[in-house]
Amino acid sequence: MDRIKRLSTEILNEYQDKFGTDFVTNKQFLNEVSIIRSKGLKNKIAGYITKILQRKQKFEDRKQELIENDKLDNIQSAAEPAAEPAAEPAAEPAAEPAAEPAAEPAAEPAAEKTLAEEILNDDSSKETS
Repeated sequence: MDRIKRLSTEILNEYQDKFGTDFVTNKQFLNEVSIIRSKGLKNKIAGYITKILQRKQKFEDRKQELIENDKLDNIQSAAEPAAEPAAEPAAEPAAEPAAEPAAEPAAEPAAEKTLAEEILNDDSSKETS
């Protein structure tokens, strides 16, 4: 891991609640909590911290949006009456020879998880490890 990432994660782990998604305020707070003489290094560290927190915020917003959409979908599907199964078509007379063998019905796909469930499962697995 290079120097910028290492220093940024060390500082962020110690003062995570003090930093935000604004570069300028992060740079000012970085001046208060550390002694970094190089302006370029200070800007790179503050920028990396800002980028990490912006990604985290974007992820949280997207996760919340997916959860809300799933809740709305569940409410709407519960409000709709259950559709009656369609009547099966009458069988053809056996007198006609079949030209082609009947195709086997396709297997039903396994129930897929929603994107929100996958994200929640990812978060819980990351926290436990």
